[in-house]
Amino acid sequence: MGAQKSRIIAVANEKGGVGKTVTVLNIGAVLSQKGSTVLIVDMDPQSNATRGLGVGANETMMTIYDIMMNKESVSVTDAILQTSWKNLDLIPSHIDLAGAEVELINEIGRENRLKEALGRVKGKYDFILLDTPPSLSLLTVNVFTYANEILVPCQTHPYAYDALDELFDTIFAIKREINPELEVSGIVATLFDRRTRVSQRILEKLKNDERYKDLLLDTVIRINTTIAESADVGKPVVFFRPGSYGAIDYMNLADELVTRR
Repeated sequence: MGAQKSRIIAVANEKGGVGKTVTVLNIGAVLSQKGSTVLIVDMDPQSNATRGLGVGANETMMTIYDIMMNKESVSVTDAILQTSWKNLDLIPSHIDLAGAEVELINEIGRENRLKEALGRVKGKYDFILLDTPPSLSLLTVNVFTYANEILVPCQTHPYAYDALDELFDTIFAIKREINPELEVSGIVATLFDRRTRVSQRILEKLKNDERYKDLLLDTVIRINTTIAESADVGKPVVFFRPGSYGAIDYMNLADELVTRR
C-alpha cells in the first residue's frame, strides 16, 4: 500500500438522490483499476455503498458503527473488508449507525469519533472515500472533521442547486471551528439530461454563479439507466458495463479529480 499521505475525500450533499453513493463507488472503482489503493467508508445508515459493492449485511460483520462506538475494544482493521476487486476495500455500514446520533449526543468530543476510529488507516491507502448521509447530521459533521476534501455532487435540478447554499455554510463553519484543512475540491453536475431545459438551465447557473463557478468540474455525469442497473447487481458501473456513458463519465471524473489536486 502507498505510504504517502492519503487523500481523504468526502462526497457530500444534504439533498438525497443526487448521486452521492454512485459517485463514491465509481470514483473508487476507477482509481483502484488504475493501481491506487482505495478504502470506501460507508457513513450512511441506509448502507447503499455497502450493497453497491456486493456486500450484504450479516450479524457477525463489523461495521463503521462498531468502530465508532466501541473504539477501545474494536480495531478499525477488524471492520475492513476486501471487495471482489483488487485494491478496493470497504468499511461497511449498518442501520445501527442511525442510532449513533442519539448515543453520541452527550459525549465530549463527539465530532471527533470517526477521526479517532480511523486514525490507523490514514496513510495506508492512497484514497479514502466517504459516502455521507443525505442530511447535515452529527455523522456528516464527523465526516467533515476527518476529511481533507469534499466533492459535492449536484443534481441538475433546482432543489439540489438551492441546497448548496446551506451545505457550503456548514462546510465553512466546520473549516473555521474544527478542521482548518478542509477544502471543497469540486462540484460535479450529476443526473444531467440534455433533453430537458431545466437540466441545461441549472448547469448554466452553476457555470455562472460567482460562488460555485471556479469549483465546478468540467466532467458532467449524464443520466444513464446502466448506473441504476449496476447498483441493482452490486457492482460499480465501471466494472459492470465499462463502455456505457455512466462508466465513461466516471472515468473522466476520477481523472479530473486526480489532476485537479
